[in-house]
Formats: sequence, C-alpha cells, structure tokens
Amino acid sequence: MQKIINVLSGNKEDIAPIWMMRQAGRHLPEYLEVRNTTNSFIDFCFSPEKAAKVTLQPIHRYDMDAAILFADILLVPIALGRTVTFEKGIGPLLNPLSTKDISNFQINTDVLKPVYETVCKVRKELDRNKSLIGFCGGPWTVATYMLEGKGTPNKELAKKFAYENEEAINDLLDYLVAISAEYLIKQAEAGVDVLQIFESWASDLSPYLFNKLVIVPTKKIIKRIRDAGVNIPIIGFPKNCGLSINEYVKSSGITAIAVSTETPLDQIRGLIPKNMAIQGNLDPLALRIGGNTLKKQVQEILDKVKGPHIFNLGHGVTPDVKIENIKAVINHIRKGEGNYV
Repeated sequence: MQKIINVLSGNKEDIAPIWMMRQAGRHLPEYLEVRNTTNSFIDFCFSPEKAAKVTLQPIHRYDMDAAILFADILLVPIALGRTVTFEKGIGPLLNPLSTKDISNFQINTDVLKPVYETVCKVRKELDRNKSLIGFCGGPWTVATYMLEGKGTPNKELAKKFAYENEEAINDLLDYLVAISAEYLIKQAEAGVDVLQIFESWASDLSPYLFNKLVIVPTKKIIKRIRDAGVNIPIIGFPKNCGLSINEYVKSSGITAIAVSTETPLDQIRGLIPKNMAIQGNLDPLALRIGGNTLKKQVQEILDKVKGPHIFNLGHGVTPDVKIENIKAVINHIRKGEGNYV
C-alpha cells in the first residue's frame, strides 16, 4: 500500500510520508527549462506532455512519496467562459464578475480535458508505490478571484458581495460546486489516488460566512464525489481558518485535514477524530532560511505531531527555496539527520 494512502486510512507510519505543496515549481531549474518552452502559464497547464513532465520532476529529484498534479485552481473559471491570464509580478488577472455575468455563464467543461490526459500520463509513469494527488480550489477561494479580478490582501470586495448579494453568491458557488465536483471526479477516473481541496482564502471570515462560503460548498462537492462512486481520500485545506477548523472537520466530509503554519499540532490532534490524518505544517519561511532554523522547525513538528501524519508545509514552496534545504528536510525525516547549511 502507498504510504500516504496508509496514513489517510488512519494508520501511523514510523517514518512520515512527505510531499510539499508547490513542489513542482520555479525553485527547480528543470521546471524553468520546460516553462520557458510555453507561451503562457495557462497554455502550460493545458499541455499534457509538459504538465506531466513537471509533475514528475520532484519525484525524480527528491523521491517524494506523492506527486501532485501540475495545474492551477483558476482553470475552473475558464470552464465558465471566463478569461484568465497570469502576469509576471502580478499573478492571475480576470475581468471582475457582475451579478449579470453570473446569470449568463457560458459553460464548457470540455476545456478541462487536457488535465485528465495529464493525469493519465503521470499515472502511467509514476511508480505504483507513489501517490498521485489531484485537486481543485475551494469554491470560495475561486470565487474571490472571479469577483475581485485578482488576488487581494483581505478579499473585502468579495465578502461585501457575499453579504449584499445572497442570491448571486449562492448561484456562483453552486456553479463552482458543480464544475469542481465534476473536475475532481474525472481526475479520479483518470487515475489520481487522493484529492485535495485548496481553500486558500478561508481566513478572516465570520462564523456565518465561513459556514456559508466554505463548509457548505465543500460538503456539496464531497457529496457529489461520493454519490458518483468515487471513494478515494479527500484532504481539506482551509488555510488560516482558526477555530473554524473544528466545524470544518466535523461537517465537510473530508478524510484528512491539512493545516497551515499557525496551527499548533499538539493541540489540533485533540480537536479532530482520533485516527484522522493531519497534513502539514512547516513554515515555508523556515524552508527558505535553512540552517539551524529549519532543523529546529522540522524537529519540533516531529516531536509534537501525534497519530497519522503527512509531512508538508503550511503553504507552498516559494521560488527562492534552495534545493539543498528540501533535501535536508527529507533526510531528517527519513534518516534522522539532514545536512542543514
């Protein structure tokens, strides 16, 4: 059995399996080499051969216990007829939605077919003892980009829209639930072993909004997945959601919880089901700094986490992370000592 699947089944491995969010990315020279052959980031995501190649790069370099599909959470709006571009130094850009736009979506989920082809290519090449993780963005997180047109610090415009336009936000989230569920089901059918829902903007929501915008849509997605006969594990990642994580774990239907950097691992274990796996939560900044700072952070996680655990970050690998730092973390976990520099 794959180590990650064993942990997600509620069993603790003597040596925690490891993968890292954004492990396939700009810190790898081999990634940049492939990226430079494409005209745009969206074209890159929709190029199965290239996307499969970079999905596998962290397996070849680091021997991670899982590969995560190379794609992006903002491919889903394209299936709703929206244009998404990525500008260097800025990030994703979309035309902000109006209430009229929400009632006139041009739905075309066929545009996502290249992603399923990528999954098939990766699963054919990936060793069977390695897990392949598929994913989508949480509906609220995707909605924030669609409503605001880009990433913003506090999502105030999106939250204001949610308060003032109840029917429209419900419609938008329902569209995103339907397409996201189909997207995940088809990834599973193509060969992924695990699914993850990235709710990257789950912070700074009132309990009312957190339930309405995060828990309810997540629960709907998971119900659709299960009703379709897909029974693989589903990891939920409601980033920086504070104590709302309790209700999220209780009500959403997730198999395992991914926690961000601020979550005390020795406390979260007492707030979730006994055998539920925890994923996370190394500080990405410590991974950048390296040296004794990183060593102490890794050891603290290993000392404090109890029960089933998948070693990961509290968020993603940044472009300036040194390859040697990632190797040191892996050796620390697997061999008891890393070459920290």
